[in-house]
Amino acid sequence: MLKPAVIVIAACLFSGSALAHAHLKAAEPAEGARIAASPTALSLSFSEALEAKLSGVTLKGPDGKTIATGTAVLDAKDQRVLRVPLDGALRAGKYTVHWRALSKDGHSTHGSYAFTVAP
Repeated sequence: MLKPAVIVIAACLFSGSALAHAHLKAAEPAEGARIAASPTALSLSFSEALEAKLSGVTLKGPDGKTIATGTAVLDAKDQRVLRVPLDGALRAGKYTVHWRALSKDGHSTHGSYAFTVAP
């Protein structure tokens, strides 16, 4: 049987490492959004500063095919914000953003969300 002190120490150690990961906090277009016009870029905000070269997105269109995007860059004023320019207008339909993020401390995370263009 584990002693309460061991459990408390283990919980503190594991909660600290979980907090060190870059978690998606907000996105534009937002998760589940229905937007009337095609965005010109995607903007993803994370809980930690990112490494730009190893962070990015893949955008999938309504047909499941990958949509071309520009190079992902960090916001000049906030390295927690990843901006991805879109190479062209998105047609009507549901789009899925698959993101990957590497925080400055070396931890990686990934996930996905969807939004709909509905003019």
